[in-house]
Amino acid sequence: MTYEESIEYINKESEKLIERIDGVLTEQNMDLLSLDEHILLAYKYLRDEVMEGGFIQLIQNGYGPYVLLGPLPMLMKKQLGLKKFGQFLFDVKREYVLHKDELEADKTEEEFMAQYEQFEALNEYGDEYLDDYEEIVTPAVAEYFTNIDNK
Repeated sequence: MTYEESIEYINKESEKLIERIDGVLTEQNMDLLSLDEHILLAYKYLRDEVMEGGFIQLIQNGYGPYVLLGPLPMLMKKQLGLKKFGQFLFDVKREYVLHKDELEADKTEEEFMAQYEQFEALNEYGDEYLDDYEEIVTPAVAEYFTNIDNK
């Protein structure tokens, strides 16, 4: 599977999951997805948000608890065998938890943009994801789910 095919696969499969939960993941519909489906959806949210605006955008848009505080970091290490990436997510999580209240607070556009300087470590983690992980992890995630689909 090529890199482009990986992206297509993740987008197509996650759209099916998003439809199943009526467009929004809530505590009430979390049980509609299996653990593997949660991995796929969490990675989709992570990739889309970080590609667009880094981990600061991921957190500001409300995905921090699901992606970083949920089981995704551990599952990337254990389930998918992506040990370095799982550890990377634990590092991001640690920084997120340190500043959680401030990062999740409602902000004006100006205040939001100022966070990129204020939380430089998170900004650098976004760059690191793009530079060191995205092109490796995206195909690995797609491959993992392709193998599940073929069982």
